[in-house]
Amino acid sequence: MNRSVFHRMTSFLAIALLIASSAPAASTTWQIDPAHSAAQFAVRHMGISTVRGQFHSVKGAVVVEESDITKSTVDVTIDATTVDTQEPGRDKDLKSANFFDVEKYPAMTFKSTKVEKAGEGKLKVTGDLTIHGVTKSVVLDVEGPTAAIKDPWGNIRAGVTASSKISRKDFGVAFNALTETGGVVVGDDVSITIDLEMVQKVAK
Repeated sequence: MNRSVFHRMTSFLAIALLIASSAPAASTTWQIDPAHSAAQFAVRHMGISTVRGQFHSVKGAVVVEESDITKSTVDVTIDATTVDTQEPGRDKDLKSANFFDVEKYPAMTFKSTKVEKAGEGKLKVTGDLTIHGVTKSVVLDVEGPTAAIKDPWGNIRAGVTASSKISRKDFGVAFNALTETGGVVVGDDVSITIDLEMVQKVAK
């Protein structure tokens, strides 16, 4: 082989390897589908029963790093004005300054700061949760993402379920009333479950 040709080939291979090594890891951005996603909560009432509710509007995006899922990110916004416990009077109270004060704080957000593997099909996602204008670091236990499927319209879909438990008082939602025996009407600990359906829409 001609020496000059050899040098050109080796130079080309070196450049190609340099480009490949410096190329960013492949990532996939999923949009959260609000029509098939929800954030549910559960809290004790007078210590004798559990009241459950949900927020209907959940939006945002999840960026999945294909080569290293721990570098993935989650960004979720929940519309606090959509709170629904199937009791209009209670929902009105929850929207008031007694609880979520939705006129001042209409949105709740979660922005991930760390993603860790926690076993087969499980993750721990740490992030900044903002409720009632207060931001605290929380850890979500995540199952998924599920295997991706193609829907009848050609879009790609996958899902995750995340759960955690928080103290509402940590977020400034501290209003309460006492029962005649000195107990509290609304419990402090709130269990949270977030079901997300993620989608990659086909170009039209």
